[in-house]
Amino acid sequence: MPDRIYNFSPGPATLPREVLAQAAKDIVNYNDKGIGLIELSHRSKEFMAVAEETEALLRELLNVPDNYKVLFLQGGASTQFAMIPMNLLGPGKKATYLNTGTWAKKAIKEANIIASADVAYSSEDSSFNHVPAQSDYTVDPESEYLYFVSNNTIYGTQFHTFPETDKMLVCDMSSDILSRRIDINPFGIIFAGAQKNMGPAGATVVIIREDLLDRTPDSIPTMLRYKTHADKGSMFNTPPCFAIYAIGLVLKWLKKMGGVSALEEMNREKASLLYQAIDATDFIKGHARKDSRSMMNITFNLPSSELEDQFIEEGLAKGLDGLKGHRSIGGIRASIYNAFPRQGVLDLIEFMKEFEQKNG
Repeated sequence: MPDRIYNFSPGPATLPREVLAQAAKDIVNYNDKGIGLIELSHRSKEFMAVAEETEALLRELLNVPDNYKVLFLQGGASTQFAMIPMNLLGPGKKATYLNTGTWAKKAIKEANIIASADVAYSSEDSSFNHVPAQSDYTVDPESEYLYFVSNNTIYGTQFHTFPETDKMLVCDMSSDILSRRIDINPFGIIFAGAQKNMGPAGATVVIIREDLLDRTPDSIPTMLRYKTHADKGSMFNTPPCFAIYAIGLVLKWLKKMGGVSALEEMNREKASLLYQAIDATDFIKGHARKDSRSMMNITFNLPSSELEDQFIEEGLAKGLDGLKGHRSIGGIRASIYNAFPRQGVLDLIEFMKEFEQKNG
């Protein structure tokens, strides 16, 4: 077995090798200061510089307008399911949600605890194999925002174009942030767990329009207010220091690679190669409808669950790890985020062909 396998896991996901090497060095001795990165005070000038550089890089790479705050929070994307309605809604208020998978369902549940979620569309009856077209739903005119998940990790679907509405958009971009160019301006909030395209688990990035910071009801606890963290530069309490530092390293790598536009082209090619291999045979069946296919998470099935288990086991023996589909739907899932190498996709395709020849 080589020292590095191909990690197709949906998250925590593969990171650039040079990022891992630098992080390993800095954990022991950061910048030759005789102290490890994870020992630094979050209020030291060294770590403050790390946090400031990380935010600046993210703003540059995503072209974040000046009237948006960038926050590095804890609690995972799941905490945002509640924080968003806590801060933007309240008794008697509502928001429109698009139910395109497990994480959207969880967000809807949290919103209904706090206020009211109007579910304008659901693809649950079709096992979440697609996302809606613009004409498939209507946004309630009394809604404060339209909430959607840009890329559905479990089911392998993705919005190729974002919804158009006169309401502000709120989006969970946990699994495709930084993978393609976006316009921030229609969004009130974008959030993303770091552990797929940005870094290790432990930090969640929130990009929030400044005027929304003052909409929070007085009844919301201090730590669950966006303004609390915005006013203190994400330093109200001890932040996820190592995760922020690692995100910064990934962003430096991404910039060196040519930025988001360059990664978008690479991602499209990787996904296209894998989908071509799926479409070239009847032995493999893709889960997502062709008009909704994800660039990040490619989901497919073999003729039987037994063959899928065999495929996963034999793939692991060849250094192809993390191919088991989510427990809720089974099957195969290949997650090919920004840092996933093209050669790994080619190796998977070759294995798929070999497996079909032996078992088809």
